[in-house]
Amino acid sequence: ERSKAMSNEKTPATNQELGRKLGLGAVIALGVGTTVGSGIFSSLSEVANAAGSCLFLVLAFVIGGLLQIPANFCYAELASAFPEDGGQYVYFREAGSRPLAFLCGWISFWATDPPSISIMALAVANYLGVFLHASPFVLRCIAVVAVIFFMFMHLRSVEGGGAFQTIITAFKILPFVLIIGVGLFFINGEIFMSSTPLTGASVGGFAALVAGVSATTWSYDGMAAACYMSGEIKEPEKNMPRGLVLTAIVVLALYAGLTIVASGLLTIDELAASDAPIALMASKIPVIGGAAQTVVAIMAIIVVIGSLSSCIMYQPRIEYAMAKDNLFFKAFGQVHPKYQTPAFSIVVQCAVAIVLIFATSLADLLGYFTLVALVKNFLTFGTIFVLRKKAHYKPTYRIPGGLIMPCIAMFMTATLIWGQFIYAPIAGLVCALLALGTGLPAFYFWDRKNKKANG
Repeated sequence: ERSKAMSNEKTPATNQELGRKLGLGAVIALGVGTTVGSGIFSSLSEVANAAGSCLFLVLAFVIGGLLQIPANFCYAELASAFPEDGGQYVYFREAGSRPLAFLCGWISFWATDPPSISIMALAVANYLGVFLHASPFVLRCIAVVAVIFFMFMHLRSVEGGGAFQTIITAFKILPFVLIIGVGLFFINGEIFMSSTPLTGASVGGFAALVAGVSATTWSYDGMAAACYMSGEIKEPEKNMPRGLVLTAIVVLALYAGLTIVASGLLTIDELAASDAPIALMASKIPVIGGAAQTVVAIMAIIVVIGSLSSCIMYQPRIEYAMAKDNLFFKAFGQVHPKYQTPAFSIVVQCAVAIVLIFATSLADLLGYFTLVALVKNFLTFGTIFVLRKKAHYKPTYRIPGGLIMPCIAMFMTATLIWGQFIYAPIAGLVCALLALGTGLPAFYFWDRKNKKANG
């Protein structure tokens, strides 16, 4: 239940509610659809390079996936306690930190969400370029068309968007399942045990495994996407926890199967050196053979389309939730009278993404906000410690293992924060200062405005 202070700040113009029209399938489709994106097509080589052996590559993905499950348990408890749209924004707000809640949405809107849409739209266009051989400008136009198409789809119907997301997620999983199923028959045991000279059974083996596990964490990011749409899920107290846990299981099984097949078909050196490890792996399967590049390009298009659709569907919900609390522009909180979707929020976020498609240098700069986004995730898991002490916190689902799970989730996120900081320390700190320097004044502007309106 919302706190009285926040509910009193709502105005009649933003008092419309989105209906609960999505089921368990949509929760899983959003999580799997967002997580299994273009990253897996390159992350295999990154993890292989860190792990140093095929065995450690498989173990890295399995352990990495198991360590991400606590994060989903945390989100499951939070979503069952506050089954409304907004995700992290809502959790910070209910934990009593309205400035942090606002900064969460502020950073998402200006720095992380639209760039993710533009990057995925460009990825779809670039994979299509394998078949079209078009100029860069034409490919950018194709990316714009993709954004506009999904914008209208999710603007017109949440049920239609949810149905499409479920279908495209099934289609994106199917090629992986086929490659895994067929590839298992051609695994070479000797290749599976291959390692680089510096790792394998050497003293540095354990360190290599830890490095490999750390390198997998990005591949599992996005599993809690449905939390942003908790207010539109039927029976959220049941479907959100079930969906989040099943999402983690599906993604883990998919990645584990893929790495087992890759490790049985390619040596660790081949995996580590390849720019397109899945295409190289597919070329080693006799049934696919020479058509591997085409097959993988089609797979990539389907996979990225699913992620693009998912992001356009759930990301605008955070600004919608903020506007309902009068902490963002009022128009973002409007529900379309006919389509019953946050149409304005969807349109504006897609418009910003389209601008970034033609301003890739700006999109690259916004990528440095990753450090800020990771800190936001770290603090989100920490809200459980605060919320469990509050009387209004009544989750219908409790994390198994108690507070050990959020501790593991925070530890895993902390390793990412450290890695990102080492990668770009100055840029990350500048972005953090920029977020605070713009976000806090904006928060106090809206907060002061609300206080004056309420006398």
